[in-house]
Amino acid sequence: MEVVWQPLGVRENVVSGDDIAPAFPLGLRLAGAAVHLYTASGSVLGLLIVLAAIDGDIETALWLGLATLFIDGTDGMLARRFRVKETIPWFDGALLDNIVDYLTYVFAPIVLLWATGYLPEGPLGWVVATLPLLASCYQFCRVDAKTADHFFLGWPSYWNVVAFYVIVLDLGERVTAALLVVFAVLVFVPIRYLYPSRMRALQGLTLTLTAVWLASYAVLVVQLPDPNPWIVAVSLGYMAYYSGLSIWMTARGAGARREALRSVEGSQGD
Repeated sequence: MEVVWQPLGVRENVVSGDDIAPAFPLGLRLAGAAVHLYTASGSVLGLLIVLAAIDGDIETALWLGLATLFIDGTDGMLARRFRVKETIPWFDGALLDNIVDYLTYVFAPIVLLWATGYLPEGPLGWVVATLPLLASCYQFCRVDAKTADHFFLGWPSYWNVVAFYVIVLDLGERVTAALLVVFAVLVFVPIRYLYPSRMRALQGLTLTLTAVWLASYAVLVVQLPDPNPWIVAVSLGYMAYYSGLSIWMTARGAGARREALRSVEGSQGD
């Protein structure tokens, strides 16, 4: 049987003919490679966000941030469509995704806030900027950061979204610092946050509202520095929906787990 080429370290782990990966059409393998390249392109956008931030070009940085959101929201679906885990089994797409997400969701947004003067000056600013970086290092390395039933465990390091609202609402240094501290703490709080592209309940509604939020993001960037209050309200409304539904589903799931535990304990007592 024809086999897919694999690096030496992978081939050495093959112990029988049954373990050899089956061959896939070249076109499907190239499509899988293109999906990985698509994901990796986010790292380039992360660099461009940092450069735009250093140049003080806030609008460009936010447009690039929107592009990274689009890539991150679609690459997983493409990966599943083109079966990249099967066609290129020796390449860890999940690790690539985490690397790119850290650059674009965490590092670049903090640089943007720092370079544009939204963080306090001096040692306090350094500490405040450090907290999201360290908290997200912890979260990105947790093996249970994404649960088996497709939730994010702990606040999912949406620092790009925080930076977006800080700029759109033109928040002061103290308010921005307080937000960074609060959300850094929420990384460690085991609330189960929605994973819109993988969730089961209310997925259609959530994806529709997510698309509306992305559209409102674009409109608000165009309107800077004087965003329309109604568009701001629509945008923040999605944040309230996302957070509220996450908390509700966390509470509901915890209740179901307690009921299941009581049932097991009851059956054992009988």
